[in-house]
Amino acid sequence: MSDQTGRTIRDFVLSRFPGVELDDDVDIFTLGFVNSLFAMELVMFLEKEFGLRIPNEEMSLDNFRTVSAMSALVGRLRTPDAASVGEA
Repeated sequence: MSDQTGRTIRDFVLSRFPGVELDDDVDIFTLGFVNSLFAMELVMFLEKEFGLRIPNEEMSLDNFRTVSAMSALVGRLRTPDAASVGEA
């Protein structure tokens, strides 16, 4: 997991919920402020920010529970071609 990837994801989550303390391994769904709309925002943010497409088989809630899990997901899905998608 890239430190920058985790920082980018954490900053996005915190921008929606100012004042919340968030460690990379905290389950954001158990904090009680995440709903299905925000879950979709997370998916769209990750796809746009990191220039990738999250396939249906990766849409497991466990991939989005923590900053660490989302960073790992991005790391698995990144390819040299995917990195250049956002630059076009």
